Amino acid sequence: MKPPPPLDLPQIDRQPRETVNQWVYRRLRLAVMIGRIPPGRPLTIRDLALALEVSTMPVREALRRLASEQALEVRDNRRIEVPVMTALKFRELCEARIALECHAAERALPFITGDRLALLADLDAQTDAAQAAGDRDALTLHNQAFHRALYETNPHQVVLPLIESVWLQLGPFTRLALSRLDEFYHVDRHSEALAALRSGNPLALRVAIEADIRDGILQVGTTELLNAYIAAGATLGT
Repeated sequence: MKPPPPLDLPQIDRQPRETVNQWVYRRLRLAVMIGRIPPGRPLTIRDLALALEVSTMPVREALRRLASEQALEVRDNRRIEVPVMTALKFRELCEARIALECHAAERALPFITGDRLALLADLDAQTDAAQAAGDRDALTLHNQAFHRALYETNPHQVVLPLIESVWLQLGPFTRLALSRLDEFYHVDRHSEALAALRSGNPLALRVAIEADIRDGILQVGTTELLNAYIAAGATLGT
């Protein structure tokens, strides 16, 4: 049996006053969010500690937090895995994402300002540039930043933690979606959302957000594609 290849975890700087535990959690959370830990890839606490060049203790704490967010599962044999995904569960997560994000976008609409529109337009431009460059990590991060900046406009919002939990659960399948993006994603839904925000049209905003999610990831949720992607991840450990 061949050993699995080295882990390709994203590099992020440790912030001033940030503890090792906080930094390890933030780095592993980002790895899940952008799909750097594929379904089926076998992991151990020792693997992760070696990759991060830390002791096992902060890794255990980070995994405990990620397990509570349903992003990863810690098995009895101390192996870590992406939770089992089925086509039905995948579609349920996508529909939950649509419901939560359409709600968050509509609730943010009354609080939109010119400065916020300028920020969103800039994030949309960064998303387009990442897509043109084929940078999947940057594309995921800029896309999420666009959505987060929109929903955070509402000073009373309470659903962003729920939305980010869904993002985490879908994260390992993000790369599959992005690998097929050119086949499905022909309309800039962010531009449609920006137009709806400028005109103050809640219905058009809902339509744009839902279409953005459906175009971006829902089309990969077939049993055949999911099984093929999970199998590809599993072969990394053989």
